[in-house]
Amino acid sequence: MVLNQNEVLNQNGLSRIPAGKVATIVTSLEMREAPRPRPAAPSPLRLERWKAPTPDKYRALFRRVGEPWLWFSRLVMDDAQLTAIIHDEAIEIFALVDRRGIEMGMLELDFRTPGTCEIGFFGLVPELSGQGHGRWLMGQTLTLGWRKGVKRMWVHTCTLDHPGALGFYRKQGFIPYAREVEIFDDPRLSGHLPRSAAPHIPILEG
Repeated sequence: MVLNQNEVLNQNGLSRIPAGKVATIVTSLEMREAPRPRPAAPSPLRLERWKAPTPDKYRALFRRVGEPWLWFSRLVMDDAQLTAIIHDEAIEIFALVDRRGIEMGMLELDFRTPGTCEIGFFGLVPELSGQGHGRWLMGQTLTLGWRKGVKRMWVHTCTLDHPGALGFYRKQGFIPYAREVEIFDDPRLSGHLPRSAAPHIPILEG
């Protein structure tokens, strides 16, 4: 019997991703109890709480942090949809600011599910990568997230993120508990991100 290419792919456990799409493996991790207090890593940065930021201000920082990794979810929302989320009292948004007052990263904590804190977004601008600032930011994140009434913190990362992201979260005490495949329209083809974004991920135009 002669198998065509698609049948061979399926027999090998592979699934072809349609042109114009991007696929990623998403890993969810959780922490069921607060970690022991640890000395804070030194950093010249500080967290600045953003209360009810405008959609444009939020998107600008979201792009600076997430463009290399194809963060797109908040970019495809209209102003009303985005505002409903970022102005929700149960969502806390922080900008990571340097001595000059320039935003260099972002942290978003989601407390909308009672007893749970989700790290919705956690990231630095590319020029800060690999300098230890992520450890400092995670220390701040755990302090802010583990508050009275919180019994679980969780986060998800994917194979489009920084290659060290999954290992980083595990080193901080998060334990993987689920894995999923996500397929979505390439935001570079829709114009939500420039075609130059994430050059390590090929664009399949078909």
